[in-house]
Amino acid sequence: QVQLVESGGGLVQAGDSLRLSCLLSGRTFSSSAMGWFRQAPGKEREFVSAISWIGGTTYYADSVKGRFTISRDIAKNTVYLQMNSLRPEDTAVYYCAANPRAYVGRDWHRYDSWGQGTQVSVSS
Repeated sequence: QVQLVESGGGLVQAGDSLRLSCLLSGRTFSSSAMGWFRQAPGKEREFVSAISWIGGTTYYADSVKGRFTISRDIAKNTVYLQMNSLRPEDTAVYYCAANPRAYVGRDWHRYDSWGQGTQVSVSS
């Protein structure tokens, strides 16, 4: 089983930046792809970005393309989400997720393991 722990959330102003981190532990070899999702109050879970563990293939939602960057540090078992030019509509709880099938995509059902989430709040 894989454990995921997110960190780095906070309260910022529009235009600011944040970097989220997701630390993997446990059966990390079974997590071949990672994703970031977010969920705002009263809204459905939304795909943000994903990356393959080996090779670093990335995929972004249109709403964050050009502003957010996903990366991974294999030696540190950590995935990052660099968020620049933040907007109030980016406000949500951000979740890290993992799957063992090298699936780099937006379907959250295909991710097996999830972190507890970290709150990102962007004021206007």
